[in-house]
Amino acid sequence: MKSVLTDQLSIAYEDHGDLTGFPVILLHGFPYDVRSWDQVIPSLISSGKRVLVPYLRGYGPTRFRFPDTPRKAQQSAIAQDVVDFADALSVKEFALAGFDWGNRAACIVAILYPNLVKALVAIGGYAVQDTINKKAPDSADSEAKLWYQWYFNTEQGRVGLERNRRDIIRYLWETWSPAWKYTDEVFEMSAPSFDNPDFVEITLHSYRHRHMNAPGEERFIEIERELARKPAVHVPSIVLRGADSGLWRPSRDNANDHEKFTGLIARRIVAGAGHDLPVQRPDEVSSALLELL
Repeated sequence: MKSVLTDQLSIAYEDHGDLTGFPVILLHGFPYDVRSWDQVIPSLISSGKRVLVPYLRGYGPTRFRFPDTPRKAQQSAIAQDVVDFADALSVKEFALAGFDWGNRAACIVAILYPNLVKALVAIGGYAVQDTINKKAPDSADSEAKLWYQWYFNTEQGRVGLERNRRDIIRYLWETWSPAWKYTDEVFEMSAPSFDNPDFVEITLHSYRHRHMNAPGEERFIEIERELARKPAVHVPSIVLRGADSGLWRPSRDNANDHEKFTGLIARRIVAGAGHDLPVQRPDEVSSALLELL
C-alpha cells in the first residue's frame, strides 16, 4: 500500500509488478474496492506490467487533504482524479480497465486525454452520463433496478447508508451478480473500505448530481456540457459485458458499441460474470488488456 498527493486528495493505491513495466491502472466502482482486481493482477505481473490499483475518493485509505474541500463525486471529478493520480506518479501513458464508476472514469479519461490512454477495457460498455439535460422516465423494470439511486436522493437514504451500509452493499453485490456466491470472508476483506469518513457524502453526491438534484463543482461545468453530447472513445478498446448481470442483460446488438468506441477491437459477452465482472471472470479482463497491449 502506497499513497500519492494530488491537489485535493491523498490517493491510496497498490503498486504491483515491475516498476519499469508498462503501467496498467485498474479502477473499481460502487460499492466495491481494490479487492475486486485481486485475481486480475497476477497475469499482468507475469507479463511484465506494472499494475496500479487506486482507491477512489471516498473509499479505503484515500482521503481529502483539506476539511473545506467539497465532498463531491460527479463523473468528471472521478475522471480527473485518475489523470491527477497518473501525473503525480509521473506516468505519461497507461492502459485502463474499469467497471461501474471506474469504467465511467476510464471512458471519460480516454475521451478527454486520448494521448494518455494506450488501451481501454470498458467493462459494461459506454458509461458517460448526460448530467445537463433531463432524461425521460424509463420503463418500470429499468426504474425499479435503480431503486438505490432514488433512495440515495432522499434523506432516508442518507440515514440508511450511514447506519446500514454493510447491509445495503451486500444486498447490491448479491442482486447485481445473482449467479455468484459471496462468502463472508470475501465481503469482510472489502468492508473496511466503506468506513471511509467521506463514503456516505461521496455516494450521495454522485447519485444526486447525475439526477440533477445536487450541484457539481464549478471547475467541471464545461466538461459536463461536453460529456452531455456523448462523445465517442477513439482509443483502442475492448468492451466486456457480464452475461449474468442482475442490473442489465447485455444486448446482442453491437451497433452502439461500434458507434461509441471507434477503436473497438472486440466486444464480448462473458458467461459466468455479473456486474463486478473482474471478480467472477478475471481471466477475461487480464487477457483483454494483454491483447490490446
